[in-house]
Parts: sequence; structure tokens; C-alpha cells
Amino acid sequence: MRYFELFNIPVSLQVDQKLLSARYFTLQRQYHPDLFARSAPEEQEAALELTSLINQAFKTLKSPDDTIRYVLKEKGLLQEEEKYQLSPDFLMEMMELNEQLEENEDVTAATDRIQKEIYEPVKTIIADYQESVTTEEELLQVKEYYFRKKYLDRIGKQH
Repeated sequence: MRYFELFNIPVSLQVDQKLLSARYFTLQRQYHPDLFARSAPEEQEAALELTSLINQAFKTLKSPDDTIRYVLKEKGLLQEEEKYQLSPDFLMEMMELNEQLEENEDVTAATDRIQKEIYEPVKTIIADYQESVTTEEELLQVKEYYFRKKYLDRIGKQH
């Protein structure tokens, strides 16, 4: 079952967090394994599996980056453990940022600037995503953003 169907929310790259939380707690109240303690073993197992799926879906949809990854995977535009090729210009900029970090320079302003630069081209696509309207070309731009952001985040975590 697809995560958005499970929570009965529209497919989106920016999930309404209040609605997600409300649906999560409703599903937990309906399917929590403790409610099936006196049920047949098959029903207990089914409740346990469904609760596990609910928890995984909630964790994924709660994270903006994980939501983007999930939607791209669902659309067949992202493969597990994909080795995405970032542009040489971007990689050069990341190398310079890494060098600044190695020299213990404060790179917060540079990181913030790069974050804004990579988000700006996809901001509208992410905000206005519609399942049958957003084009594959637009989703490929989101994919580029996803990998750039992932790379930038990894540099930030290393230092």
C-alpha cells in the first residue's frame, strides 16, 4: 500500500504535517497491536505488520527529504542506492566549501547561500506538485535538487 493512500492524504512533495499527525494518531488508535491481544494469531500478526507500515510511512512523510525521495521512487525516477552524477560546477563549489571548512572558516553564510540557490529553481514545483499535472521534466529537476541538497547536508555533518 502506498503511504499517501494509507494516510488518505494527497500525494505531495510537501506534506501537511498537522494532517499527517492527525491521521497517524487515528491509524494508531485503530490498529495498535495491543488492541488485538485477544485476537487470533493471524490477526495479531496482521496488526503488527500494519502498525509497522504505518510507523515507516509516518517517518518517511514527516521528513521533507524522505518524502521527496519516496515520491521520486514511486514515479520510477530514483533507484535504490543510485549513483547520481552531479554537475562538475556544483562539485567544484562543494570542494571549495570543503576547503573552507578544513581551514576552520565559518561557512554558514556560504552554506545558506548555496541552499537557497539550489532550492529556488524547484521551490514552485515542490510547493505546487500535483500527481497528474507535474511533468517528469519537473520531477527530474527536483531529483537534481535532492542530490545536491543531500551532498551539501553530508558536508555539513562532517564538520
